[in-house]
Amino acid sequence: MQRKIELLAPAKNLEFGKIAISHGADAVYIGAPKFGARYNAGNSISDIDKLTKYAHIYNSKVYVTLNTLLFDNEIEEARTLCYDLYSCGIDALIIQDMALLNIDLPPIKLHASTQTDNYDLERVKFLSKCGFERIILARELSIDAIKEIHNNTECELESFIHGALCVCFSGQCYLSYILNKHSGNRGNCSQPCRSSYDLINSNKKTLIHNSHLLSIKDLNASKYVEELINAGITSLKIEGRLKDQTYLKNVTAYYRILLDNIFENINNNTNNPIYKASSSGKTSFNFIPDLERSFNRGYTNYFLDNKRKKIGSHATQKSLGKKIGTVIRSNPKYIIIDSQYEICNGDGLCYFDKNNTLTGFYVNKVIENKIFPNKQINIPSKTELFRNHDIKFIKLLNTENTSNRKIEAVIKIEEVDSKILFTIIDEDNCKADETLDTNYEIAKNKEQSINTLKIQLNKLNSTPFILKNISINLNNIYFLPINIINNVRRSLVNKLIEKRIKHFEHLNIKSNNKNISPLKNDIYIKKADFTLNITNQYSLDFYKKHNLKEFDFGLEATNDTKNKIVMRTKYCIKYELEQCPVYFKQDNDFNQDLFLKNGKNILKLEFDCKICQMYIKTLP
Repeated sequence: MQRKIELLAPAKNLEFGKIAISHGADAVYIGAPKFGARYNAGNSISDIDKLTKYAHIYNSKVYVTLNTLLFDNEIEEARTLCYDLYSCGIDALIIQDMALLNIDLPPIKLHASTQTDNYDLERVKFLSKCGFERIILARELSIDAIKEIHNNTECELESFIHGALCVCFSGQCYLSYILNKHSGNRGNCSQPCRSSYDLINSNKKTLIHNSHLLSIKDLNASKYVEELINAGITSLKIEGRLKDQTYLKNVTAYYRILLDNIFENINNNTNNPIYKASSSGKTSFNFIPDLERSFNRGYTNYFLDNKRKKIGSHATQKSLGKKIGTVIRSNPKYIIIDSQYEICNGDGLCYFDKNNTLTGFYVNKVIENKIFPNKQINIPSKTELFRNHDIKFIKLLNTENTSNRKIEAVIKIEEVDSKILFTIIDEDNCKADETLDTNYEIAKNKEQSINTLKIQLNKLNSTPFILKNISINLNNIYFLPINIINNVRRSLVNKLIEKRIKHFEHLNIKSNNKNISPLKNDIYIKKADFTLNITNQYSLDFYKKHNLKEFDFGLEATNDTKNKIVMRTKYCIKYELEQCPVYFKQDNDFNQDLFLKNGKNILKLEFDCKICQMYIKTLP
């Protein structure tokens, strides 16, 4: 049996959800009206209902994020919301708060958000036993670690493959809350990791000034997709619910093409095809996707290969875009560049100046390899140039018809019981039919009538379908007026769409484990600090059922912020600055306590070199 592999794309709203699906997404994730991890990306029940119906035409799925921590006074509202979402026919809820496992929920699939800190095998096994259909894995995991988890669990596994990276283990970051009371676990992260900091030591010496020391590059796992699939990943996830439609189209299309090519190459080399897309239809594009032409801070594979490397984006938290060449020479009026790419009026170019600050300008005019900027600049020769505003690409992607997704179908025309029976059958064997009486004139020109019939039935451009074949098996060839044929075609399409939606509705839905009793030998956790993120009584009762004996409430519930580790990360500032005692020779200035300073805020850095992790801690 073929394994179904899912390309999962972000949906900011209904429009973006449709764009993602039309550009090849097998599933989309979208924010609920409330309680989603992106505060500004909520959507109405009505829009989610419309998106779900649209997605199910293609057998694509809709997952709704309800993945923030909840307070006691929000539980009932969240429960009601779950039922409203279930009535839309959504395919799963993505959740963080275990309170939702301890209340009466509709029989809907649950996915454990990456916010639930799914970093180790025991955690994944525990959540799987608790009723989660799918676990969204921590971004920090290597392919080898993913393989181990897959080999020892039965749940579906989801992995991020592209987009912005949280520098902290997801769900374990409290920095935003500490600094300005905007909780990431409550969907309102202010992204302090993208801010600039001073690095100082215990002697109060400033080692680094005004640098984005916690900002890291964006994830690009395109070279590892096949390995991820082979390691057991079911769903490949693109980050970006707040990105624009050009990013969504370009990145989704890129990974759709990549996956289809992987499936084709693998399946052609075996007698039994191994992989297939989890949704229906084939997608074509009128542009060539290029990941570097969309927003990116430079790319990293993070820790997929289990190797330590520099991943910081210290000089800027902004997009670099695509490297387009180098400067040959410049004067105040224009610069001459060495580039293989076409540069257009309106492009935005950028470079790092002598202070390593990202500086940019717009292109006013281009004459051969001379670029005339919109302001006076003086760029040294050999300076690398990047394009982070690609005007031609943006205009192309902002047009409507950038993709074409079609489900194959055939139409059979037969004469049954003195009726002309039209039957449409799609690639998933869904069927719809329409009949006409046989009281039409016999065609004088049979060949022309058959040709007209085929031409009119083939007019499916504005529909989700494309005809692979039309077979005609009639006792007589009738002269059918064009308007009658068109009415039949429209009726067949509408009926088939309804059939597909009903066929998919609540397909594979299963009940979650409600009011779970303790599992035998359930010793996953006996004692927990605030990082277990318990912010309500329902969540506490859930963990107590699983033998939790000692605990602290979450930071958002207690506001006890002194002397707390507020960020845990595999990223290491010492390594980035070549001051790691394991890999480099360390200067005396770094061989003492280190601190990050941002305005009046001072945070202590701690390092666990045995497991290669860095911690950020508040002062006592």
